[in-house]
Amino acid sequence: MALPKSVVISEEGPREGFQIEKQLIPTDKKVALIDALSGTGLKYIQTVSFVSPNRVPNMVDADEVVSRIALRPGVEYSAIWFNEMGLQRAVALRDRLTVVGKLRGYASDAFLEKNLNRKPGEHRAHTLNEISRYKELGIPITEASVTAAFGCNFSGDVPVARLLSEIAAIKALVEEYDLPIESVSLADTMAWATPAGIRTAIGAIQDRFPEFGISLHLHDTRGMAIANAYAALEMGIRHFDAAVGGLGGCPFAAHKGAAGNICTEDLVFMCHEMGIETGIDLDALIECGQFAEDVVGHPLPGAVKQGGSLTRLRQMLAK
Repeated sequence: MALPKSVVISEEGPREGFQIEKQLIPTDKKVALIDALSGTGLKYIQTVSFVSPNRVPNMVDADEVVSRIALRPGVEYSAIWFNEMGLQRAVALRDRLTVVGKLRGYASDAFLEKNLNRKPGEHRAHTLNEISRYKELGIPITEASVTAAFGCNFSGDVPVARLLSEIAAIKALVEEYDLPIESVSLADTMAWATPAGIRTAIGAIQDRFPEFGISLHLHDTRGMAIANAYAALEMGIRHFDAAVGGLGGCPFAAHKGAAGNICTEDLVFMCHEMGIETGIDLDALIECGQFAEDVVGHPLPGAVKQGGSLTRLRQMLAK
């Protein structure tokens, strides 16, 4: 399959990144990072989680962060939630956020219980209730995802058959409730994916569910994220989540090492060097990565924020 001519990148650093930090990040700095990211050409920025601060302390100021960011025309700001209370908080800020419903599949029952404290039957009942609530509130249900799509630190490898069964369950809901969902996000929540696994899983999904596009949410705990993104590009995938500086990771994944997401500026750099358009100003994004490192007060794993853009170096050498 030919490489895509362009890709769409959703920035998740402010949400996924800050949720795993042990020290509390000041609200001013969270807002400043989101505002800086808004000026890079990114069109999608996930800002906060509406969750209990007892579980995720750095989301204690989520409502204030959303209220204070400087909304930039052409940029969609989003948030996530997992229960009715979180949904109500999102709805209260609907004039500042893009609020859409999402079907959430889990390819690992063990992680479902760790992350949301639900068993499969309970999660299905919750999902059906969510669909009803979204319809009552006039919230479109346009997104779907499968968490732990490639493997789980608590239950091991995820067979492709299990992944396909989760997507089949999503398809059944799409058809039963006439939902406008056109793609499914595969989340490598605990960084079990490899390029070979990416190709196998995506190929199987494309064969069985050609009606669904695929997006990827990649973690870099084992250093495979950029290689996995490259393998996905070769399969024609053009939608990716990423985190500035390589921020992030799931706080409930039982990782001992670095747990960051694929670094936004590293992904943008690779795409640009391959002739794939992103619509993002890489130099501005590098500055955001450096700022993100200052905000958290420790080194972040992103490489391009250290090495810089080759475009700028080429321009200097040509003088």
